[in-house]
Amino acid sequence: MKKTDERKNKSVVYSALEAANLCGVVNQTAINWIRAGHLKAFTTPGGQFRIYPEDLAEFMESRDIHIPQELQEVLDSRKSVSTTNAILIVDDDKAFNDITTKYLMKNLPEAKIYQAFDGFEAGSLFFKTRPDYVILDLNLPGVDGIEVCRKIREEDKNKKTEVIIITAMQDEESEARCRALGVARYIRKPVSLPELLEVINTI
Repeated sequence: MKKTDERKNKSVVYSALEAANLCGVVNQTAINWIRAGHLKAFTTPGGQFRIYPEDLAEFMESRDIHIPQELQEVLDSRKSVSTTNAILIVDDDKAFNDITTKYLMKNLPEAKIYQAFDGFEAGSLFFKTRPDYVILDLNLPGVDGIEVCRKIREEDKNKKTEVIIITAMQDEESEARCRALGVARYIRKPVSLPELLEVINTI
């Protein structure tokens, strides 16, 4: 039961209303804090605000607001989860690759981050490092992302590797082929980096 609770707490994000309740204020006050840039938040595809526990706690401490036990338990469980995973980012868009790498290094400081910019480099790096996660673009020079994913899935020892597809491709056939290969998530660009981090934590 404890492991289940910890896994759940890893992926916790709060709505503006939930954050307001934890701070002891009304919903509109929390929304005003977010819009003014005082409380860090990201926006879902549906336009709703979401706040990470660490950002909420940092804000509450800066305002001398008491951190309730419910929030403290979430923070403690997230700290106790090992983040020494290895992540391979594969995307030929160097700007996106670099920004994603820097963001994940900041938010998962104990993780080992590797970068590849084409399909050949991706295959070589994967079999050298055996990462826990592969963030994979499909439209790659050399070997395309679907073929990279297929090669990963050929060996039973790689079954624990979680593949997250991030692509601008819109065709349903590519998505169906990826899902048949057992990818953990199939995300269409544009994707926010907080959303990507949430996906990794959830997995």
